[in-house]
Parts: sequence; C-alpha cells; structure tokens
Amino acid sequence: MFALTQYTNRQREIIEVVLRNGWDYMRGLLTGGKPDQAQLPTPAVLRKILIELGPVYVKLGQLLSTRPDLLPKEYIEALSELQAKVPPVPWSEIEKQISEQLSEPMEKIFSQINPEAIAAGSIGQVHRAILSDGTEVALKVQRPNIAEIVNQDISLIKAIAELAALTDFGKDYDIIALAEEFTKALKAELDFTREATYTDKLRQNIAKGEWFNPEDLVIPKIYWELTSSKLLVLEWLEGVPLLTAKFPDPTQEEEQRQRITTLLFRVFFQQLYIDGFFHADPHPGNLFYLDNGKVALLDCGMIGRLDPRTQKILIEMLLAIVDLDAQRCSELTLDLADTNTAINLIDLQNDYDRMLRKYYNLSISEINFSEVFYEVLAIARNNKIRLPGNMGLYAKTLANLEGVARSFYPEVNLLEEVKPLVTDLFRRQLIGENPSSTLLRTALDLKNLSLRSPRKLDLLLERVTSETITWNITLQNLDNLRKSIDDSANRLSFSILVGSLIMGAAIISANSGTSQLLVLSNILFTAASFLGLWLIISILRSGKLR
Repeated sequence: MFALTQYTNRQREIIEVVLRNGWDYMRGLLTGGKPDQAQLPTPAVLRKILIELGPVYVKLGQLLSTRPDLLPKEYIEALSELQAKVPPVPWSEIEKQISEQLSEPMEKIFSQINPEAIAAGSIGQVHRAILSDGTEVALKVQRPNIAEIVNQDISLIKAIAELAALTDFGKDYDIIALAEEFTKALKAELDFTREATYTDKLRQNIAKGEWFNPEDLVIPKIYWELTSSKLLVLEWLEGVPLLTAKFPDPTQEEEQRQRITTLLFRVFFQQLYIDGFFHADPHPGNLFYLDNGKVALLDCGMIGRLDPRTQKILIEMLLAIVDLDAQRCSELTLDLADTNTAINLIDLQNDYDRMLRKYYNLSISEINFSEVFYEVLAIARNNKIRLPGNMGLYAKTLANLEGVARSFYPEVNLLEEVKPLVTDLFRRQLIGENPSSTLLRTALDLKNLSLRSPRKLDLLLERVTSETITWNITLQNLDNLRKSIDDSANRLSFSILVGSLIMGAAIISANSGTSQLLVLSNILFTAASFLGLWLIISILRSGKLR
C-alpha cells in the first residue's frame, strides 16, 4: 500500500497533476488502490498531463507517439503534436557548456556564434555559428543539468510502471519492459554522438541509392572533431520547411512537386525495404527545401531498424492488403508476432475481413495506406497479439511520410510509387546483392541436404519397422467437445440409474407381501420420479433438447 506521505516533492507534484486533471485510474495506483480496469485519460487530457509534468515527460509522450502498436490512432495524433514549450537556456550557461566540450578556446574555433537560440527543446537547443575558416555550422547544445533531471524522472517512471504491472493491463502489455524500453530511449537522447553516428550512417546509405539520384537529397555533414556527447556540430543548410517551399517557375511547379514526392518515397523505401535502417521521424519540420533546389533530411536522432525477414513480411503484407486477402494478412500478422500465445485465427481473419471490406469498392488511389497499417496494428492489439516495437516506428514513419506527401502533392499514390520497385525488391530478396554468393550458399545447402537425407530416411524406416516411433499430435479447441461428451455420458448414466430404480420398484411392488416392501417400493418410485424430473429440467435448461 502506497501513501502520499511516502513520496518525494517531485512525486507529490506528479500526483497533484494527475489528480488535478481527473485521471482516476492513475489516482488509484498512486494512492494504493486497485482499480478493476485500466483506463487511459482522453487524448487531450493525457497531452495536458505530460505538458504540465515538464520537458522529460513531453519527450516521453513524443516517444509514445511512435508506438501506434500500443495506442489508438487518436492518442498517436494527440501525442505527435507535443512540443516542449521550454524557454531557451541563457547564453551565459550555454557558452559555458560549449566551452567545456571543446579541446581549444571557443575564440580559436569559432569566429562567431549567435547567442540567440534558433530552436529550444527538452534536451537541447540550437545556435547558428561560423567556424574560423568561414564555414557556417549548427550547434546543438545539451541543456545544463538535464541528465540529472532525466535520471530522476526515469526512476519515477519505473516506479509507476511497477505499480501498473500489478494490474491485468500491465501484464498484458508488459509495462515494466515498455518502461525499460522508453527509459533507454530517453538516455540515448542524452548522447549526441549517437545521433551523429546515425546521421553518418544514413548519409552513407543514401549515397548508394539506385532508385534515385543521391545528389538530390542532402543529409548534413557531421564535424566529428568538434562533436561530443553534449555538443553536436553539423553542417548548416540554408532552406525552408518543405511544405512552405516556393518555386521560381509556376509553370513547372506541379512537375517539381511530383519529382520531389517521388524522390522522398524512393529514399524512404530504400531505407525501409533494403537498408533496414530508417529515419523514423519524417515530419514536416525535418524535411527542408534548400535554396539550391535539393531536399534535406534533418534531425536523425530517431532511427528504426528492420531485419531482412521482417522486410519480406512487410512487403508481402502490402501486397496482401492490395489484394484484399484477409487470410494472408492474418498469417503474416502471426509471422510478425513477438509472442507464442495461442491466437484464435478465425477471429483474427474475421477482423481483417471486416477491415478490408471497407476498401472493396475503392480504387487504389483512394486508399490511404498509412491508415490501413494503423488498422492492422489495432487488429493485432485487439487480438492480444504483441508485435515488435519497430512495427510502431514503421507505421508512424509511413504515416508521416504519406501525410507530408499528400499535403505537398495531393495527387500522390503510394502504390504507384512503390509498384516500379516491387520487382527489384523481390529480386533482391531471392538472389541478394551478390548472385554468385547466393548461388554458392544454395549449392552448399543442397549438398548438406543430400548428405543428411539418406541417413534420416534410414532412421525413420528403422523406427517404423521396430514400432518404436511415436507421434505427438496436438488438436486445438477440444475442450468444448470433451465437455459435451462428458455431459452426454453423465446424462446417459443418470438415465440408466433412474430406469433401474423404476424397474426395481416395479418388481418389489409386484411381489410385495408385506407393508415394509410396499413402503420401500414407494420410496424407490418417489426417488426415481424426482431424479427423472431433475434430468428433464437440466436438459431443457441447456437448450439442447434435440
């Protein structure tokens, strides 16, 4: 049992925010109650709670917005709008932080630093600067003492997760593991070298693009000699957010919008389905149209990963949705599942059938595929199927990408963009990047199979002839059948018993020579009548008279 007096000032502050916003379920957890059913506050209330709790919880909400596999669409949309409304740290503190991260005096490295922050977030803020050689750069500086604040709030998040884990809701969603996952992500945000590594890897992958011209997309260069865990120095790119872009020649504007949209889709399809390493936050603020006509991808701190098997399943899922194949969608969902829990395949297939039925009379161009994938995640959630966390990032990335594309070029059709690439995707999955290497591996597998097969066949025949072979067969959903058979056997036995009592009573009555035997006969008749009546009533109540 937990009481308010056991909490620190920060914990009391959290409780006050929760109580003030009327979240009864969390009120019960924090005050030692045991609410029967887990209930989230409304999306607007949840967002308000996170904002009031401060920058770390805003960041937690932003991380939660990447998990549509856990939360319904309306929550994802509400949390996606979260922005840390924090004032920038005074320049005097930022200047000290920058100086501590550099190996040389600031005056020797920078000829100028703008003391006014361009942007301020929960973890850091950005300043524009010029290196001593005249190169313009962006400085992302970590807020002083933010690590201590994050660690303090992480402890509270874990404590709340341990409370929630005592409920059925917490067990179903493994709240403790989720809290651990989110706290690791929060800690990772404190190490700017990680974001720098991700940025470099994305740039290297984009440079090998075959479906687009790598020169058309820019990812800022990292200045590693100046970058540390609390200071990220990267190339300054001059431009505007993509959705506000103006084109010099209005007659070619539609063509330019179509070209840029195709470029973005192909860049992200390569990341998702070939590299398996993708920028997981392509919202409008991270896509810029540069003054030189190129497109820039910024803020590479949130990254998703997909292994080759998952990539293959997701491509097949896309095709199954296009074919409106509910059975195949169900099978692929189970292939993706991150659990061995028994699932009712019929219910799952019926859910998919109901979902896909909405798209029967729509053309491909009218289908919003990001919406469809959100529904796929909802079906998995409703059927207690736990999907890997990267599925949430995958769906959120597609949703952001398609949302930006539709705003920038409303005539966009995701399937038309991916269709020319499908053949190449399947070719890569079948033979890989190096056909000769794939052929050699296949030959070795066939050789091993040919060497093992005779021995295994000989072993099987030996066991069959010696009658030592055993078969393990598991039949599902036999409980109801077994119960029905047991009920029928019990009723049959009961009927035989009633009949025997009646026959015994009749024999005694026919041969009764004394009053004692006549009394016994009446007792048997009465008992048989009551038992027979009870049997008839039980059969009628079961509804299975026929």
